[in-house]
Amino acid sequence: MKFRFHPRSFWIFLLLFAIEAAIAIWIDDRFVRPLLGDFLVVILVFYFVRAFVRARTRWIALGSLAFAWAVEFAQYFRLVEVLGLADNRLARTVIGSVFDPKDLVAYTLGALAVVLCVGDRD
Repeated sequence: MKFRFHPRSFWIFLLLFAIEAAIAIWIDDRFVRPLLGDFLVVILVFYFVRAFVRARTRWIALGSLAFAWAVEFAQYFRLVEVLGLADNRLARTVIGSVFDPKDLVAYTLGALAVVLCVGDRD
């Protein structure tokens, strides 16, 4: 693993960030926001890390998946409430407050899509 800046990956990250922000602001449904948004967030994290770290695709994808799963399990254990941030809208948005096993599936499919579409290169 080496550190470097990869502009293309950073631009993809920014595009995905804009899409995720648009979903969070303007869409409130039962598919796009909860499932497609979770699918895309793993890809967003992947491209953010890939913009700064040179490593094999599968390792960055696996790390992105592990991060997403960790956040989801933090929701299961009500981390926002444990930290006393239940009234903080930003904390509830970033960490989340509702555990859903379907989110774990969406994250996993996002990581799998990265590996299948990007290929296992560094």
